Amino acid sequence: MSDISIRQTGPAGRITLMRPGALNALTYDMCLAIEAALDRWRDDGSIAHIVIDAEGERAFCAGGDIAELYARGIAGDFDYGRRFWADEYRMNAKIFSYPKPVISFLQGFTMGGGVGIGCHGSHRIVGESSRIAMPECGIGLIPDVGGTLMLALAPGRLGEYLGTTATRMTAADAILAGFADLMIDEAAWPGLIEALETGADTAILEAAAADPGAAPLEAHMAQIDRHFGGETVGDILTSLSHDDSDFARDTLKALSRNSPLSMACTVEVIHRLRGPSLSMAKALDLEYRFTSRALEHGDLMEGIRAAIIDKDRKPVWQHAGRSVPSAVISKMLMPVRDNPLKLEEETTMKKAKIGFIGLGNMGAPMAANLARAGHEVTGFDTAGTTAEGVRAAQTAAAVATDADVVICMLPNGAVLRHVADEVLPAMKKGALLLDCSTVDVEAARAVAAAAEDAGVQFADAPVSGGIGGASAGTLTFMAGGTEAAFRAATPLFDVMGQKAVHCGEAGAGQAAKICNNMILGATMIATCEAFALADKLGLDRARMFDVVSTSSGYSWSMNAYCPAPGIGPQSPADNGYTPGFASELMVKDLGLSQQAAEAVDADTPMGALALALYRQFVENEDGKGKDFSAMLPRFEARGRSS
Repeated sequence: MSDISIRQTGPAGRITLMRPGALNALTYDMCLAIEAALDRWRDDGSIAHIVIDAEGERAFCAGGDIAELYARGIAGDFDYGRRFWADEYRMNAKIFSYPKPVISFLQGFTMGGGVGIGCHGSHRIVGESSRIAMPECGIGLIPDVGGTLMLALAPGRLGEYLGTTATRMTAADAILAGFADLMIDEAAWPGLIEALETGADTAILEAAAADPGAAPLEAHMAQIDRHFGGETVGDILTSLSHDDSDFARDTLKALSRNSPLSMACTVEVIHRLRGPSLSMAKALDLEYRFTSRALEHGDLMEGIRAAIIDKDRKPVWQHAGRSVPSAVISKMLMPVRDNPLKLEEETTMKKAKIGFIGLGNMGAPMAANLARAGHEVTGFDTAGTTAEGVRAAQTAAAVATDADVVICMLPNGAVLRHVADEVLPAMKKGALLLDCSTVDVEAARAVAAAAEDAGVQFADAPVSGGIGGASAGTLTFMAGGTEAAFRAATPLFDVMGQKAVHCGEAGAGQAAKICNNMILGATMIATCEAFALADKLGLDRARMFDVVSTSSGYSWSMNAYCPAPGIGPQSPADNGYTPGFASELMVKDLGLSQQAAEAVDADTPMGALALALYRQFVENEDGKGKDFSAMLPRFEARGRSS
């Protein structure tokens, strides 16, 4: 193949990109050839290390060949892109986990797909001409090829900055951000490569390393951390717009060129990845969720048109900068059901025999999603309800018999204990009891102990996301239990939701849920009080939001779920307070938080007061059946003596 040279030279497996006139842009065939070479050399004892370089001075690899993606998309062949990304990501994962040293020499531009080839190996060499970037948001993609893993690992909020602005990193910047390891003068590269081809080991690279000097980005880290620390891209834009510095103006200009949908999803992916559960497989999966939909549902076709087809540089994006609906972000990042990404080490998910107990407003759509994914689902509900694709059983014990997994979605801990008493004797050894209800911590721990005695795995995994999230398969799971139980449940979490966090041992999921919702209840009350006070002080609501959402009063209740109609992103307040999260459910969760606090002698006066206020709102006022943010009209109508 004239585009790439793959050969063995001494103990070195050699890969050279040979499209200098096209900045060594990666084609589908080149991707497959690299993967085949990696597979061939993995267990070849005569290969000590892999060396990857490229012809020409301008670029190691400036990205993927996107013209073909556009041509296929115009013809309605969206599957071509999905195949390309799936195969490319599998190759990226192999480089990342390769058992032998992978050494890359990254001159000039290394962007997009070039990052996937050159920045996942063990020894990533940059020089004085190196410029590394993730510019995907400019064409309607998100940083991919495993780039989101490095963005999530970058110091501070540098990942959000690099991923949304497409800033080009110098050699020193790339080392700071974790995209490169060593700075070596480019004049020394040919000699080093020749030495690696004739038996030298990788120690010669460290010996040749030069001081990269100060990283230009380091001077801006305080501003980057300040402005890019928000929850959404809208928060970032709002923060920057209140800063009249050159940095803020230049950054806003860079962001204004890019797809708002892509930037919003980039920030969301980085936030989901950052933390102890970060892995290359998780990063690639989240990237594939977006890219597999990008041609058909995203801005990619328009981005490619404006960049390389018509070259007018005037893309018409789907959304405005600060108003990408959260539902759209969730849709782009939903798990891919039909043809999910499969990396080499993965095996096809086993179709499980699942029992589902509790087919109410939440349980029924969750069970239906599992059935649609190909699992054999049998359901039971005391009200006789069922769900699409779910076979009905007459008792909870019948559901549990021979099931691989039994999932519960129940109203409280007492019911959970009763159901566990019925189903555990019927469950086979090693099966999983997965409770997705929101119950008290002690009930979860008691059932976990009973499950252990019965030889059954147990995980408590309460959910966030409401009825809409249950239907769309975009729930978030907060899981407690053993690592083995969490791993067993993960394929099911991927079907029913978009995110799962392993919080600790049994009961930790419930603890996380009630602590989170205690914060939510208290901050929503404070937010509603503040708006009511602002009204009576004559302060315009929009101006109050503009100040608070970018200063020390920032909170999820204000910025993402604003209780004032017509202010901030769309929320239940804009729909007459039709519940997204009903006030009576907040009473339940706050009650659980206070029950737990009493059990461990924790002083939670704000949580207790929030419970009292919500209980009064639901039981004695008109709060029942309304969203929990409907506290705002309550406070509007009251004075200090009310």
